Amino acid sequence: TDAACVFGSGYLANAGIVPVLIGQDGLVLVDELAHSCLWAGAQLTRSKVLTFRHNDAAHLSELLRLHRKQHDRAIILTDGVFSMDGDLAPLDEFSEIASRHDTWLMTDDAHGLGVVGDGRGSAAVHVAHVPLQMGTLSKALGGYGGYICASEAVIDLIRNRARTLVYSTGLPPPVVAASIAAIDLIESDAALVRRPVAKARAFTRLTNLPEAQSPIVPLLIGDETPTLRASQMLADEGFLVPAIRPPSVPEGTSRLRLTFTAAHPDNEIERLAAIVRAQLSAH
Repeated sequence: TDAACVFGSGYLANAGIVPVLIGQDGLVLVDELAHSCLWAGAQLTRSKVLTFRHNDAAHLSELLRLHRKQHDRAIILTDGVFSMDGDLAPLDEFSEIASRHDTWLMTDDAHGLGVVGDGRGSAAVHVAHVPLQMGTLSKALGGYGGYICASEAVIDLIRNRARTLVYSTGLPPPVVAASIAAIDLIESDAALVRRPVAKARAFTRLTNLPEAQSPIVPLLIGDETPTLRASQMLADEGFLVPAIRPPSVPEGTSRLRLTFTAAHPDNEIERLAAIVRAQLSAH
């Protein structure tokens, strides 16, 4: 992409960007597991909003075949790395579908920037053309705020039309400067960038879980009460592992969400894996 602008938060970015690009008579297609702020942006357009099955390129293509010609503009919204499951969107397939149907493709890469695709995010994993790449400064970068990367023409339009940008206070310059410094670090230290996913994969190998695609590893338990109990048990062992429960995830899919960083010691990952095998393997 050629240009970028920053918002007060990732939620403000998604809530403001999508209505600018689509208006009231367009078509919005959203992955069923997309983050809440993408849904907020979709609903604020007052356009036709359709849901496609999670990461299902065939279903997305079929919906566009059936509905695209009825609308002047259309956009596909998806997470790049999904926050509750840690899996990646098939952006190479989505990009081809978007191009074939003359449709925008926009990713929320809050959990991809700095940790997948050599640090460049999910669009770089499969070298996909993603004209609208949104994300946050608050995950791998350790700061605060949201951003959108796109063409100069699109960024100019967003700067002048996005209500959550125009009518909201901008980020403090020191916050932006800290994020720029973090990006410089990501670009200069490839080994550091690879470490979070490598540590997540070490954990999944030790616990016989599916290989991690990102630093996020879900441990599905099901009911809310045992999930909270498991989270507390791990806290007692010195591990901060949040319990994710409804409404963040559907009923019956409560889980522990483990997120690995470059700073986690290997011996602690091994200890965590041993506890999970001994105490939670039945789940």
